[in-house]
Amino acid sequence: MAPPAPARAVFANGTAHSRAQHRCLEDAYDPVTLPRLAAAGVGPGWDCLEIGAGGGSIARWLADRVAPGGSVLATDRDPRDLAPGPGLEVAALDVARDPVPEAAYDLIVARLVLQHVPSREAVLHGLVRALRPGGLLQIDEIDASYEPPLLTPDAAAEALYVRFLRAKTAAMRAAGGDPHWGRRVPGALRAAGLTGIDVHLSIGVRHAHDPGLGLQLNHTRNLRDRLVAQGMTDEELDRVGELMRDPSFRAASSVFYSVQGRRPGEEHR
Repeated sequence: MAPPAPARAVFANGTAHSRAQHRCLEDAYDPVTLPRLAAAGVGPGWDCLEIGAGGGSIARWLADRVAPGGSVLATDRDPRDLAPGPGLEVAALDVARDPVPEAAYDLIVARLVLQHVPSREAVLHGLVRALRPGGLLQIDEIDASYEPPLLTPDAAAEALYVRFLRAKTAAMRAAGGDPHWGRRVPGALRAAGLTGIDVHLSIGVRHAHDPGLGLQLNHTRNLRDRLVAQGMTDEELDRVGELMRDPSFRAASSVFYSVQGRRPGEEHR
């Protein structure tokens, strides 16, 4: 029997809003992801795999970092927004369905991917097997359970923003995702057999010039059909978009977890 067709991705590439989504993700989270990789010692000669590479900012950084002698394979279910380059290959990969070669990589990175994969625990074990002994896995995820509005014009605006957040969470869960999974990543890496678990978390304030809030604003358009399916109206989504453009608006961000662990065995470098 043929395997079931993959579910439609919550965030698809090649749409009217995907490139803006990638820019917001890069601006919001590269300042955490890339220094974490640098501090871990990623350098020349490393063979690297990125899962769900999106717009490719991490993969491009890695390709520069591991030269000479290293390699980077940037993968995505739909890699149309990725471009190959020196030391950088691009491939289509659905990590929930497609096999990953075992003991092939010194580093594997996945940012904001596994929370969307219903079989995330099984996928995680597969990524561990794809590491060479001593290889490094970095999983960056969010926990969206704490994102309260802090400054809004009035109680109605505050309630609308909270309604938007709840609708987005419901939409993610309806697609098999877990928008609170970030807090469970450290335990998941340890359960998958990794050692030396290193956890970094960050939280910020969302405001009109914050790329994290720009990402939320993008979601009012990018996820509109899914949000409407969860009970929001087009008029409400337009209003919450206006609220997020208000220079006085403030909200807490979600908590961003960057978690590293190593496959047991002799160090590869």
